Amino acid sequence: MKRKQALFAIVGMGLLAPSGAALAADPPPSTLELTGVVRDFIERSKANGHTDMERRPVNGFGQYMGNVGPMLDSQRKPVFVGGGRKVLSQWKNSSGQAIHPSLYDPSKGDQAGSLSSYTDSGAITSADSFAQWYRDVPGINLSQPLTLTLTRSGGTDEMPIYTYQNTAFFPIDGQMLGNSGGTPDHNFHFTLELRTQFTYREGMGQVFSFYGDDDVWVFINGEMVIDIGGVHGKVSQMVELDRLDLTDGQVCTLDFFFAERHRTESNFRIDTTLRLEPDPVMPTVSALYD
Repeated sequence: MKRKQALFAIVGMGLLAPSGAALAADPPPSTLELTGVVRDFIERSKANGHTDMERRPVNGFGQYMGNVGPMLDSQRKPVFVGGGRKVLSQWKNSSGQAIHPSLYDPSKGDQAGSLSSYTDSGAITSADSFAQWYRDVPGINLSQPLTLTLTRSGGTDEMPIYTYQNTAFFPIDGQMLGNSGGTPDHNFHFTLELRTQFTYREGMGQVFSFYGDDDVWVFINGEMVIDIGGVHGKVSQMVELDRLDLTDGQVCTLDFFFAERHRTESNFRIDTTLRLEPDPVMPTVSALYD
């Protein structure tokens, strides 16, 4: 990957736009609508429960990187490879935002992070169990479309900022396989897959960031750029598109994979300057469940 200095930064989770950006000919939309697939599971302690839902990592709750491979497979799905390690401190850019280790560049003032010395699967049982997270599997999960609306939250007409934020992200409460029971009572165990595309604009400082829990992996053109796997509290990571090996004007894919696997909270925030659109090749949806 080539690396270039980004013109945007995230402060807290708000984006700062570069000054003096030219106005676009057409005003940008006020919202972006992205439709993906949400898949519902039952926790492992119940009949037909999934082994990875409500499981604690061997070495404790936290962020684990490296358990999912760096590339999507031929079906545009993430692949469990194992051998991951618990994150002790994240890699950060010169502005202090967490970044994927593959984007680390000390010449830009980036700060190196650190990982534990031991390996841990991050509460993923196996490649087979993980393969069920983002595929329709009769008797294991149910799936249906889910639309997220990102609202313009700042920036300029040339480079607007879009945000989706939900501090109680339980989009299928009372639906599909039903709530988990207990207090609070939510449908806690589900995954979300989004397939999107965008046009890369070199030197404009395009960024994409996520802040929340639990697992999130983001791939651009099939290559991982965000890895916040594991069962954990709120964690952030972002990618500066000018650090990637992209060509100005190139239409790129962005695949986003999320999982909520543990009772307590579900936080979900996306901030981006990308004009994301639904990808023409959408994942399948099936309501089958035995």
